[in-house]
Amino acid sequence: MLKLLLAASALVGTTSLAIAEPNPLRDAYFGETHLHTAFSLDAYIGGTRLMPADSLAYARGESVTLPDGTTAQHKRPLDFAAVTDHAEYMGEMYSTMFEGAPGHDNDDLVQLRELSDLEERQNWFIKYVVSSNRSATPQHPPFFAGPETSKSAWQVIVDAAQEANDPGTFTALIGFEWSAAPNGANLHRNVLFRDDNVPASVPSYIDINEEENLWAWMKEQEAEGRRLLAIPHNSNASKGRMFPDIDSFGERMDLEYARTRQTYEPLIEMMQVKGNSEVHRKFWAADEFAGFENANSIQKNSGRVFRQRDFVRGGLIDGIGYAFALGLNPFKYGFIGSTDNHNGMMSAVAEDSFIGAHGPEDGSVERRRSGSVAGWIDGKDLSIGSLAGVWATENTRAGIWDAMKRRETFATSGPRIKVRMFGGVELSPPTDPIDMVQKGYLLGTHMGGTMESAGAPPTFTVYAEKDALGANLDRIQIIKGWVDEYGDANEKIIDVVWAGDREIDPSTGKLPAVGDTVDLSTALFTNEIGAPVLMGSWTDTDFNPQSNAFYYARVLEIPTPRWTTYDAVRNGLPLLEDVPATIQERAWGSPIWYNN
Repeated sequence: MLKLLLAASALVGTTSLAIAEPNPLRDAYFGETHLHTAFSLDAYIGGTRLMPADSLAYARGESVTLPDGTTAQHKRPLDFAAVTDHAEYMGEMYSTMFEGAPGHDNDDLVQLRELSDLEERQNWFIKYVVSSNRSATPQHPPFFAGPETSKSAWQVIVDAAQEANDPGTFTALIGFEWSAAPNGANLHRNVLFRDDNVPASVPSYIDINEEENLWAWMKEQEAEGRRLLAIPHNSNASKGRMFPDIDSFGERMDLEYARTRQTYEPLIEMMQVKGNSEVHRKFWAADEFAGFENANSIQKNSGRVFRQRDFVRGGLIDGIGYAFALGLNPFKYGFIGSTDNHNGMMSAVAEDSFIGAHGPEDGSVERRRSGSVAGWIDGKDLSIGSLAGVWATENTRAGIWDAMKRRETFATSGPRIKVRMFGGVELSPPTDPIDMVQKGYLLGTHMGGTMESAGAPPTFTVYAEKDALGANLDRIQIIKGWVDEYGDANEKIIDVVWAGDREIDPSTGKLPAVGDTVDLSTALFTNEIGAPVLMGSWTDTDFNPQSNAFYYARVLEIPTPRWTTYDAVRNGLPLLEDVPATIQERAWGSPIWYNN
């Protein structure tokens, strides 16, 4: 069942640093679509002073100087990145940081620039931000100097992306975050443009209070010749509102709602520093890998209580049901990953060098072990974040954005794992990666696509490749979800291909664990187990052509140390008892849907 394809793996899906012609078989590119700089008030108040140009330079592999005078440099440059500062208070931050800007000498902003004590910073943030932005009627603070300051800030962000963009080598997308949080429910969206045709200003939650009106604004932008998409994130903190059964105005969802949401939101962020939103072990007890970075302490803040519909798999299942009822799926989401780092450091996702993501809130070992990020999460519950992966014809704005729009994307929990899947009734088990990709595009459907009505069971071909600098792979799974003819939701998890000579236990239906080479006393592991490459196929012999379904691939690494273990060993401290000492990093490929 296992095929080790070391030589062949180099022939397909490699990341190109520069290209002369688009690759019709597409390459894997890694990047960041959710990052905050000093233009985000919550980042600035936490001590971040990196500007958009600095963060993009860091993403490109250049050295940057941090506020404490130290320097930081990416171990591996990214292929693409977007600065997505909060549209909320963007103008206020322009006034804060630029001498001569309107409002620069306002007493409140003078105080903001001088804040150094953590408690003072937290109180200032609660007074001017939390009390407003997490209400149903957000307002600008009294020191807002007018919309021209917001335009000026947005222009700085746009100019930084323009300067950093280098087609074929590095793609700098232009974007922003719309940060709706009515009554503490996280409904944030990152909005990304396809090119440099962008408006003179962008809306915040203060300007637009509902996602339906954000989509209406996006439609207006399209009418003016612009191309843009939105990516929601942190469904785990949405209080049941990311995948609702009514719209923002209390009306039941209809076909127009489903069509609009599907049009403007092709992707959802699977994971970031505030936890993994795929599944939770409370609601998916039968999924033995559901207990991954569940971030339970999110529930300590803002009255959040986890619901099954707060998680992506729950949303996908609900979407299948709505497709049956409405004729269109409002939650037809591909997967992408990012960090939401508020230090300005693009995709700083190495477990062995995690230094937090929110300035002094989690910037010390003590704070990460026993403190919290105010209003959000316990330090020890933080994740390192996630990486965005796309299969694109070229590393350009158009190439990367188009891959996102067609949902040919994947997310990883940090490592640069590559994952690919195709589905179709004419597909056969692949003989090598190139064979799989060529047949996949010719005869099947890629990740993020839709298989139309079929009279025969579909076959799914899958491929995964380890991070060149990381751990070996344990297995590739396919998760199937469907709604049967009685309207009942169902799911099944299939181990498709795995490392080693293990066999599925016929009594439990489970594949034995891959093993564990981690030495907890040194925070070291070896690649004596697992496999560098996995490839295989699975045919859905239980397929019912009358039942709509989705299928997505999940790739697991062998166990490695969690960042908390690296922190403890590096500082001579005991391991924390209430968080895992090891984790199995993973990647998720966007679903393939079947419509009858």
